[in-house]
Amino acid sequence: MSKFIIDGPAKLNGTVRANGSKNAAPKLLAATLLATEPVTLTNVPNISDVASLIEILETFGMRVKRSGKTVRLDPGRLRSTKVPDRLARQLRSAAVVLGPALGRFGAVSMRHPGGDIIGKRSIDVHLKGFARLGADVTADDVRYRLRAPHRGGISRLRGAEIFLEEASVTATENLLMAAAVADGTTVIHNAASELHVEDLADFLNEMGARITGAGTNLVTIEGVERLGGGKHAVRPDEVEAGTLAIAAAITGGVVRIEGVDPQHFGMVLIKLREAGVRLKTERDAIVVTGPHRLRATDLKTETWPGFPTDLTSPFTVLMTQAKGMSLIHDHMYEGRFFYTDKMVAMGAEITMADPHRIIVFGPTPLMGRELESPDIRAGITLVIAGLAARGRTVIDHVEHIDRAYERIDQRLRALGARIRRVR
Repeated sequence: MSKFIIDGPAKLNGTVRANGSKNAAPKLLAATLLATEPVTLTNVPNISDVASLIEILETFGMRVKRSGKTVRLDPGRLRSTKVPDRLARQLRSAAVVLGPALGRFGAVSMRHPGGDIIGKRSIDVHLKGFARLGADVTADDVRYRLRAPHRGGISRLRGAEIFLEEASVTATENLLMAAAVADGTTVIHNAASELHVEDLADFLNEMGARITGAGTNLVTIEGVERLGGGKHAVRPDEVEAGTLAIAAAITGGVVRIEGVDPQHFGMVLIKLREAGVRLKTERDAIVVTGPHRLRATDLKTETWPGFPTDLTSPFTVLMTQAKGMSLIHDHMYEGRFFYTDKMVAMGAEITMADPHRIIVFGPTPLMGRELESPDIRAGITLVIAGLAARGRTVIDHVEHIDRAYERIDQRLRALGARIRRVR
């Protein structure tokens, strides 16, 4: 176990570069199960969720070599069709291997992927999509088993028309990968249009897939017999960059975030500007200047290009320092706001209207406290609060934060934060 010790308040200043996307990297890694030739991925973030996904691939027989942010994968000895229970239990995104494993092996089994305090996400949308592709799907309270139909002794899925009940990002990605090697044409209606869905489709096309429409709500996949190899760079992490932007704003500093495309932030920049944050955008960078006074701003999460659920918690701590009342609404996770009692302990004035909506009153001075990180996004939110608070903040169980934010303590120190890790 590790702790962060933060002495605040601290004003962040300087330049930082966004890492590869935590939400994109596991899907790109999973897609290599479909490759029949070696694959190289660059700009891969060094976070624990990526390490766990790589471990799953290795249990399938994938040979993996990592050097810095470059990962080389050789699928020449793939064999297994089961995700180890230990890895499925600890990794929410483990479900993303179901599609490519089903497409490659014709069969796969896995216990329900783990969830943290914000709640488990049902994968029923995934399973119904696999069934439309012809897979035999069986499930109980613990485990899922998928098997493709056999044709001439060969397991092959078949193309189909699929209407998703919700625009699930991971379900869209799973079905993209499975349908890429199915017989015939698959059309996905109400597909998720997030940037990393489009990025995954680009990667699959580079390996030989035939996917059109990715990035829209209607995606067409013409199945091919096999995919080759290739090289691909993981896209920048807009959630991490948005988190750093909020940290700069709440501390009143000036931070330049490089390696990002401002056009890919959708509603995030709009809401930050509404709150009074001063932003300058360049071709591949955003410069954030903390305002003299923050304004209360209402917020509701939406699918792309709306405000992302993963930035709801950091934005909430920003609103504790804004003048007025803010209504924050996240319809996706019933446990997203379970960390707010910790913010109240630091001095915030937050009222929970229901599991999906909170009201934030500000500005309220924050004071350092001893806290525990309950999940990834709440954990980084407590770090931001510690940067703005007076006195010492101690955050335990920072392994949650390490799942998504690479060396965040070192990177914040480089910007002027007084933060250190104690094991």
